[in-house]
Amino acid sequence: MAVGESLGKVERGVKCGVEGCGVDAERSISRDKISGTDLKVAGEGRRVYLCSQHYKVWKKATKKDREIDRARFV
Repeated sequence: MAVGESLGKVERGVKCGVEGCGVDAERSISRDKISGTDLKVAGEGRRVYLCSQHYKVWKKATKKDREIDRARFV
C-alpha cells in the first residue's frame, strides 16, 4: 500500500455495530437499510458495520424487499 493511501473502516478493524457483538466487521451498509430488521444497532452515523453473522441475518430479513427493488429496474 502506498504512503498516504487511506483505508476504509472495515479494513482498519472496526467492530460490528450490533449491540452486544464485539466481532470485527466484514461489511458496511446504510443505516436506512437496517431499519426494517430486528437488529439493534448501537451508535450513530450514516453507516452500520456488520460482522458476517449479522450480515447474513440482515440479508435473510430483507431478501424479499431487495428482490422487489431489483425487479423495478429490469
